[in-house]
Parts: sequence; C-alpha cells; structure tokens
Amino acid sequence: MAGRAQDAGGSGGVAQPGGGGTTKGPAGPIPAGLEKFYQQEPNWTRCGSGQQCATITVPLDYSDPTGKTIELRARKVPARDRTGKIGTLFINPGGPGASGQQFASSAGFVLGASLLRKFDVIGWDPRGVADSTPVKCLDTEQLDKFIAADGSPDDDAEITDLNNEAKILADGCEQRSGELLPHISTKDAARDIDVLRGIVGDSELYYLGMSYGTFLGATYAELFPKNVGRLVLDGAVDPSQTAEQNNLAQAKGFDTALEAFAEDCAQRNCRLGSTKAEVLAKVDKLINDSDAHPLPGDGKREVTQALVVLGVIYPLYLKDFWPRLEDAVVDGLEGKGARLLALADEYTDRTPTGYSNNANEVIYAVNCVDRPDLGSVAQAKAEEAKFKAASPRFGSFLLWGSIACANWPVKPEDKPHPIKAPGAKPIVVVGTTRDPATPYAWAVGLAGQLDSGVLITRDGDGHTGYNEGNQCVDNAVETYLLKGTAPATDLKC
Repeated sequence: MAGRAQDAGGSGGVAQPGGGGTTKGPAGPIPAGLEKFYQQEPNWTRCGSGQQCATITVPLDYSDPTGKTIELRARKVPARDRTGKIGTLFINPGGPGASGQQFASSAGFVLGASLLRKFDVIGWDPRGVADSTPVKCLDTEQLDKFIAADGSPDDDAEITDLNNEAKILADGCEQRSGELLPHISTKDAARDIDVLRGIVGDSELYYLGMSYGTFLGATYAELFPKNVGRLVLDGAVDPSQTAEQNNLAQAKGFDTALEAFAEDCAQRNCRLGSTKAEVLAKVDKLINDSDAHPLPGDGKREVTQALVVLGVIYPLYLKDFWPRLEDAVVDGLEGKGARLLALADEYTDRTPTGYSNNANEVIYAVNCVDRPDLGSVAQAKAEEAKFKAASPRFGSFLLWGSIACANWPVKPEDKPHPIKAPGAKPIVVVGTTRDPATPYAWAVGLAGQLDSGVLITRDGDGHTGYNEGNQCVDNAVETYLLKGTAPATDLKC
C-alpha cells in the first residue's frame, strides 16, 4: 500500500455528545510550530444543495512547517439536527486516490439517516488527490497505454514493454510532481487529518474509513492515539503485511469472490453454465484468449487482456453488479468487448473525454512511498511462480502491477509493522468474509493488533460491510458512532 515528522499526538479531552457543536477553533494541544495551520479559519462557501466547500492549507513537509504549503479541498454536509449535533464525522472512501469530496457529496446514500442528523459530515481530497494539490503524471493517451499494457507478460519482450510503460509513469510523476512525491505518504495524510480535526473544533476524531481509508485511520491512531474518539475502519487493510503478502492475499481474494459469483450464476442456471466449474472455465477462457486476441472496444480502443481482467474484477466489488459481469463475459466470448471496456472504464474512472480524476496515478505515488514493494524485474521473475501457484487466474497481474515501484524516484519511508495505538479508545474494525479487495483476514489482523480493536464480521459478498444491507452491522456501527458504545466483544453478523 501504501521527511518524517515527529509524532505530535497529544491528549485532546473528551467530546461531549449533544453539545450543540458550537465549539470553534482548535481543540486540544497544538503540535509546536503548526499553530497557524490549526488556527486557520476556512471560508466555507456553498458548493451544492445544502453543502459547503472550503480550502485548507497544510505544510508540504511537516518537518519544515515554515516552508512551502499545499492545499486540501474539503466538502461539508451540515448536520440536519443543528441543536443536537454531536460534532464532525470525517469520511474517506479509500484508494489511495479516491475523492473524499465526491464521497461526501453522496453522503445521503453512504450514511444512515441517524448519522446525517447528528454529525456534520466532511469528506476531503487527501494530499495529492483530485481538487487538493494534485499528483500529475501522464496525459490521457499515456495513461490509456499504461492501464492497457500486458499485465501478465509471457516473455522478455513483453516484460520489457511493460517495464517501459512503468518507467514512463514514474518519470512523468517525477517531472510533473517531483516536489510533492516525497510528501505523499499515508503518515503525511494522517497528520493532515489532525489539522482538519483541530480546525473544526472537535477535541477527538470521529471517522469512518473504507478500504485504504482504514490504513489511513489506523495510521492516525498510531500517531495521535489520545485524539482518537470513535473510529470505524471498514474493509480493513492489515498494516503488518508486506506488499508481497498483500498482493498474494488480494489475488486470492478476487478468486474467492469470483468463485462466489460463479456459484451464484450456476445456481440460477445462467448463460455461462449450470455448474460453478463451467462458469469459471468460461471466464478463464475469456481472460486467456484475450491475451493473444484483444477484443474490439469502443471503436478507438481495443480491449486487451489487462482491460478484460479489470472488467471482470470490478463487478466483484458489489453483488448488485454480478448480472453485469455475466452479460460482459457472454459478450466477450462472442467477440464483443464493449461491456467489458465499460466496466474497466468505470473501475478506472475513464470517461469519453479522458480520466475524471488522478486516482490511477495517486495509487502508485502513495503505495510506492509507504512501504517497500517490488524492487526489480529480476525480483518479479523470481516471485512469479509463487504468485501463479497462489492464483493462476490473477496472481501475475497483482505481481506485475507493482512494477512501477521498481522504477519509482522516491524510496519508501516506512516498512510494514503492526499498529497497536496504545491509549486509544475502542476502535471498531469491520470485515466481510468474501470481500474481493480487502480480504477478511486483514480485518482480523488489524483488529487483533490494535490494543483497543473490536471486530465486526459481515458474512457476505462485496467490498466493505457498513450500509450493505446487513442490519446487524449497521446497528452496531451507528450505535458506536452515535453513543460511543462499541460491541463488548467481537460481533458476527
């Protein structure tokens, strides 16, 4: 996944539920040298129906707070109950690279009504992302080539082609965003969160993070354990895992999710077959055949094997999308790639006029700096047999997908380690048993590492657990955020 500042965590007191939310300005001690950032007063202006936006200034480098600054763009959805407001709930959708502003704009769909009543909801674009000071690397044509490049190279020539595309990405990031790249880590982004918390006047952080947002939230708890109020980490990332372990687990996670789709499809006697094995065989045929014979796409782009894999993976994130996956695979086997390309484009935020955001670049900028990843082509070759054995279907793609880090201009600043956050109040971790992107074992791992971790398990399909139709999960999460009451023991739903 993804200079080091001194840990500036401090005691922040206790937020008082029902206090009316009238507190203004920073709450709790301000880290030395950062006073002007914590004490700034953002100009919240209308930016949508019932929503407000503001720009916040933070240091480029927290070890040099008098140096250059960057901007964060945030969106607020005010609490519907103004007199009984608890405080602010910060939300992050993951990535790294996903827009928190966009997430907040959909707060009515993301959060339960009880949370919308009692909290101001703020989503922000983390440093490097979207409308905040952005990472910039490639133009649309270059990014199209990188994403469509052969992600499971069969020979040295294909390896060279893939590595060249990865070099173009790394070089483009260095040329266009070289000053920002050393300061794009999750630790830097977590320090930004504490500035945001201080600005709104909350003495403790209330936070809901999804997917990578759980790593961001756990990192915050490690840096500022005494400022932790109520943290929900849903679809958890295990910070103790190496990049290799993460990639192997994620490949297996996609396999597990695809098998669940295949079993469901077969039970419905769908167009892909009447048995799980038959359905999987047809998906495999589509993926394998597209390596040598890309499919026609939108008239301008062909659907390479890499795009086919993205088109297969994306619908696994949400069970409601499984019918779309069936349709796309059926079309693909008939030599038509438009549906697969549409799914891949949704996954990568590709529109008819280009990419709607820079998430495909940010994910490398953050991951390659957060922890050591693939170091060389030689290392990838040495590890390929292990990845293929773990997941013949997706292993190579997850392995070679990290080749950009072997060319990255900035060295990783941290290494995998358990996050314990001693002194933090209870932190709720949510895991889904057949989550394709953040395997359930990661949630178990994170909850076990945190000194105050409590695990909520959703037995189900798709990515993340809250607001996914499981009332047991939703009640537990909302009770915790509203009242501060975490489950007494790990909860299975």
